[in-house]
Amino acid sequence: MFPFDPTAHALSVNRRAFLSQSAYGLGGMALAGLVSQAQAGVAGAMLKPHLPVKARRVIFLCMAGGPSHLETFDWKPQLKALDGQAFPESFTKGQQLAQLQGAELKARGAFCEFKRWGQSGQEISELFPNLGGVADDLCIIRSMQTEQINHDTAHAFMNTGSIIKGRPSMGSWLLYGLGCDTSDLPGFVVLTSAGKTGQQPVSARQWSAGILPSKYQGIQFQAKGQPVHYLGSPDGVCQSTQRQVVEEIQRLNGMLAEEKLDPEIQTRIAQYEMAFKMQASVPELTDLKSEPQHILDLYGVKEPGDGSFASNCLLARRMAERGVRMIQLYHRAWDHHGGIVDGMKAAAQDVDQASAALIKDLKQRGMLDDTLILWGGEFGRTPMGQGTGRDHHILAFNVFMAGGGVKPGFSYGATDELGYRAVEDVVHVHDLHATMLHLLGIDHKRLTVKFQGLDVRLTGIAGNLVKKVIA
Repeated sequence: MFPFDPTAHALSVNRRAFLSQSAYGLGGMALAGLVSQAQAGVAGAMLKPHLPVKARRVIFLCMAGGPSHLETFDWKPQLKALDGQAFPESFTKGQQLAQLQGAELKARGAFCEFKRWGQSGQEISELFPNLGGVADDLCIIRSMQTEQINHDTAHAFMNTGSIIKGRPSMGSWLLYGLGCDTSDLPGFVVLTSAGKTGQQPVSARQWSAGILPSKYQGIQFQAKGQPVHYLGSPDGVCQSTQRQVVEEIQRLNGMLAEEKLDPEIQTRIAQYEMAFKMQASVPELTDLKSEPQHILDLYGVKEPGDGSFASNCLLARRMAERGVRMIQLYHRAWDHHGGIVDGMKAAAQDVDQASAALIKDLKQRGMLDDTLILWGGEFGRTPMGQGTGRDHHILAFNVFMAGGGVKPGFSYGATDELGYRAVEDVVHVHDLHATMLHLLGIDHKRLTVKFQGLDVRLTGIAGNLVKKVIA
């Protein structure tokens, strides 16, 4: 039993009386501060950019499952000539493989053809004719490497720069550092879609705020039906009544925030206000039927709001227009251990038109210059066959970027003659992160959070700027 301290009790009573008798008290002050901040967008921890800002927002088109680089952007004629024959042991001896470890390794050449597209002559698979049509806007990195060979940890590494649970995702880092340009929508939104095959699950930890306050986490919108659960008001509750309820809750939370230092209280205050505003902003945002028919046709949207990757891409453009900082679209369709021919064809058909349409649409609206698009998966696939497919592979894969200050119509890096290992201008995931942050005006070594005595950052203790991809 704690001893009674009359002096402390008197101070406590006086403090409570001050809070309760000052109209809305300091809670009202906190709410007023929140509202004024919201009117000008949500500020980030960085008072000003470290570097010149080339990109203001990011759209990450995440091809979940690991698309084969050998059927997308990395043409290997020598591998095709070796198709069906023993894969040279000199490439694989002592190397980490996934399910192919210890198996007889046979080369598998690309089942599709490649061609050169645009004035830049970039080599792109014929599975992606629409992306080929915007080849002169793409900056293709053909020499990516990662550290994790399993899906969940590889996604975590691509999103957070670490496999340790509790690390913030890249979207959370951006929201924390830069804030966002909207007060009516979350600054970090996630959408998912799925193809016919290759549907690896994606866990919500991939858009977690980790050690940052939870107000920086990604908010998943449902691709079908109501985008956010419980979006409408209960029957018999009008907007003015709900506004009063929110203000009273905010007042009480503001009082609690004065009594204890807990960032989650501020999160609660911010999220109640955001939830109220989203009741008006989200229905307008997701009303794709307001888009003209030629735009729906550009993306290949058959039924607005049908949960397809095409609908999600169009929704991503609408979010970008409204100031959302990070928009992440997962398309689960690329885990082709078997049936790669039909699986890749179907997955490419799902995403090719809409990915290219997003680039074209942003460009015609004057938004591509300050919107950074990243397209790619968590790793690549082996140049050795696995039944009728390919296994996971970490030593070589490719991504592309567009807009946001990268060089258009440009290819960077290369793999060896069989597509087994990146050998020229190798780009690690940490390097990709460092470069993305640079384009957003952030020095990756300076955006840190103290945690357990360490300065935690997206790039860990690594990361080099890939200067040659910057325009």
